[in-house]
Amino acid sequence: MATTEFIAAIELGSSKVAGIAGRKNSDGSMQVLAYAKEDSSSFIRKGIIYNLDKTAQSLTSIINKLEGDLKNSIAKVYVGIGGQSLRTVRNVVSRDLNEETIITQELVDAICDENLEIPLVDMDILDVAPQEYKIGNNLQADPVGVAGSHIEGRFLNIVARASIKKNLERCFEQAKIEIADLMIAPLVTANAVLTESERRSGCALIDFGADTTTISVYKNNILRFLTVLPLGGNSITRDITSLQMEEEEAERLKIAYGNAVYEENEEEEGATCQLEDGNRSIELRVLNNIIEARTEEIIANVWNQIQNSGYDDKLLSGLILTGGAANLKSLDEMLRKRSKIEKVRTARNIRNTVHAGSDLIKKDGTHNTMLGLLFEGKENCCLVEEVRPVITPHVQPTPEPVNMFEEDETLKEQEAAAREAKRKREEEDKRRREEDRRRKEEEKRKKEEARKKKKEGPSWFEKTFNKISNEIFSDDDMK
Repeated sequence: MATTEFIAAIELGSSKVAGIAGRKNSDGSMQVLAYAKEDSSSFIRKGIIYNLDKTAQSLTSIINKLEGDLKNSIAKVYVGIGGQSLRTVRNVVSRDLNEETIITQELVDAICDENLEIPLVDMDILDVAPQEYKIGNNLQADPVGVAGSHIEGRFLNIVARASIKKNLERCFEQAKIEIADLMIAPLVTANAVLTESERRSGCALIDFGADTTTISVYKNNILRFLTVLPLGGNSITRDITSLQMEEEEAERLKIAYGNAVYEENEEEEGATCQLEDGNRSIELRVLNNIIEARTEEIIANVWNQIQNSGYDDKLLSGLILTGGAANLKSLDEMLRKRSKIEKVRTARNIRNTVHAGSDLIKKDGTHNTMLGLLFEGKENCCLVEEVRPVITPHVQPTPEPVNMFEEDETLKEQEAAAREAKRKREEEDKRRREEDRRRKEEEKRKKEEARKKKKEGPSWFEKTFNKISNEIFSDDDMK
């Protein structure tokens, strides 16, 4: 049976482009109806689209697969945007008031609009996270109604290279797929995996992806810092290929035997792992030395960015790990050692309840952003054919003539003169027609009389006169 009500979302990652469709239940949970993915390593790198044609083809393929499972057409999809250039930029807008004034919503809106006008070279502001408003020496989350003579608005602008959004939109346009809403992927992920308590008391969300690692810092329920590092799980995999193997084999060994903090004991001394071809084996110690070295570099960069945020000592809820690369064994332990923060948890699934088969959606952190997009979606993404009602033609009633001379005396006089002239013309025409009629009747009568005379022959007088004339002037008498 075809599904007529669902939400659809697409995530464009460095390792895969994935699409999902689900239906929200009355209890707030999500029922996953369809899932599809395509490898994206050849056209998306560091979260940035490099080949628009291949990306559009991949999007078309995913939509076709989803529609096949749904047995219905998809009208639009929710999309997450991320990538290496995504980051936050702080900005401050100040206003000096002539005297102590109560802050109004109009003033706050004007300050927010001015924030959007900051000059950025080749960058677009995708979203704004207002921080606090400083009035005097006090910080206010909501300044409306507070009295003051000076207000300072502090903003955190989420920016990205202008080409990222443009290329993404061009790919969907080329694939003829409508975007229901374009959402910032790290914010969607944070909404999906972080608790209210963690966002309020302070935490850092670290999303380990294939080519990038995203760090988001929250405090008092406000985003305080966001940046994307061009390092991820694939960095470790490529290092392993130095042992003379393909990336697929290196990825398999990393998942099966990888350990960020490998300590060889007496029992495991000299332990090896077998390659798939069966002709060669590698010592676990050698493999994990490579993994540990690259992981330490990534963790050092992550912690450095958290320190740059200025909130490294305010994270009462600690660090939260998510993403596919966060499944590396002992990664949390290495993070504790480096940051000196003991409170570290790994979010392998989202907080909301999701109903889906284990073969469809794995609880390993790789689908957290995509599931987050589903829960953020509000509109039905099913293509519903509009049933057009039969419209009966409406006949406009003939309007009654309007006397436009009703209020103007001059126009009234002109109208009366025009009517009198018209009346005289009509009488003159009638008189002429009557004269023409009488003239034609008289001519007709005369013609009729002439015709009768001709037909009857000479009268008695004419006959008598002719007879006498003939006798007097006969030929015999003239001789």
